[in-house]
Amino acid sequence: MKILFLLTCLSLTLTNSKLMAQSRTAPDMEQLYTEANSSYRKFESIHGGYVQTDNVLMHYLCWGNPKNTPLIWSHGSFSHSYELADLARLLTDGGYYLIAVDYYGHGQTPVPEKEVSLYNSADDIRVLMDSLKIDQAIIGGFSRGGYIAAAFYQSYPERVKALILEDGGSVAFNTFNHRMSEEALEIKIKSMAPEQGVSSIYEASFDSPAAAYQSLYDKSAGGLQFELLNIVKRKGNQWITYAGLNDFFCMKDDQQFKSLVLKPNNSPLYGASITMVQPKIIFRNLHIPLLILDPVADHDPMPFEKDNIALANQFPGLITRIEFAGIEHNIHYEKPAQFSQELLKFLGIVQKQGLSFSKKK
Repeated sequence: MKILFLLTCLSLTLTNSKLMAQSRTAPDMEQLYTEANSSYRKFESIHGGYVQTDNVLMHYLCWGNPKNTPLIWSHGSFSHSYELADLARLLTDGGYYLIAVDYYGHGQTPVPEKEVSLYNSADDIRVLMDSLKIDQAIIGGFSRGGYIAAAFYQSYPERVKALILEDGGSVAFNTFNHRMSEEALEIKIKSMAPEQGVSSIYEASFDSPAAAYQSLYDKSAGGLQFELLNIVKRKGNQWITYAGLNDFFCMKDDQQFKSLVLKPNNSPLYGASITMVQPKIIFRNLHIPLLILDPVADHDPMPFEKDNIALANQFPGLITRIEFAGIEHNIHYEKPAQFSQELLKFLGIVQKQGLSFSKKK
């Protein structure tokens, strides 16, 4: 799916969810929804939570022992807090307390009524840390979530023990766009129009949560896929998934994207704010370990390889850059085993450096 290069593939099955075997016959969708809804509610009762910030009532998930090293993760665009659910057991067994947020318009976190930016999302994470009595944490994110992680480090450097950036947040958003020729950029802008059928998946409204769930259900994968219910939310008398989110990102069509690239200050603040995260400025005095997970492919929508290498060479004692050849963007989805291996290796190095993770009293 080519819809806007910050979209991320949704992981439609949880490794630790073996509640229903895949059937060779057409599934009973009504029964599936009933069972999925029950499993989702049970899962949320164990792992889910909400925190009221100055901006929004934010939903989040937690796995593991709160006494262990906290790792706070921000997902990519059109994903949600279940993004690393497949890896939660691996991380918690490794001695980490995994916390994953839903930022604005994703999962069960609504879009605020007031104007906000990615830096407000960073503020929300700080409020969450305070509510959980976490003084310092490892902060990570994928794609747009990586930019939120970088914005958090810029805003609250004393609260960060290490950073993990998966193809986002290490290089300014418009870097590659502004290096392109006018002709090449115009072709790219025109290509940003959503593919036919995308609107029926993400922009549609439904008469019931069951119908919304069924619209997202992947019959080829089987199972309950109960995590899909995290992106089903009520709007008036209807139920939606991500209706309106592209507009919130200022990326619903080629004209919005063109404005975001060429005249970002004319765009609404949340959309424009991703262009305001300037890693060269943020990391000029880097003093903590940073892991850059860098996908490199012929058709990479965010070809930041040279910039990431330059940044890593600037701080050889602090920055670890791992290249994933042949991957265009979504590493944790396409290469989960290698992603997990490199993540745990980096976390182990951070721990060996003797960094202490403290809790607020």
